[in-house]
Amino acid sequence: MTAQIDGWLREILRCPVCRGELVDGTSPDGAPELQCADDCEQAGQRRGYRIDDGIPVMLADEARVFSV
Repeated sequence: MTAQIDGWLREILRCPVCRGELVDGTSPDGAPELQCADDCEQAGQRRGYRIDDGIPVMLADEARVFSV
């Protein structure tokens, strides 16, 4: 499942922690999310931002932190 976010918005959205590009991803429960394409704060650590009703929740405190 791919997030339905307008193209103009996708171009300007960045990770609020590391300012990295965001790419489409899937959370462990199968929901679409935006994932940071760069390491955040530590090597191999990234963040995933959930999407609620087509609106990305870009709050660092609510992001899912995962390892790559």
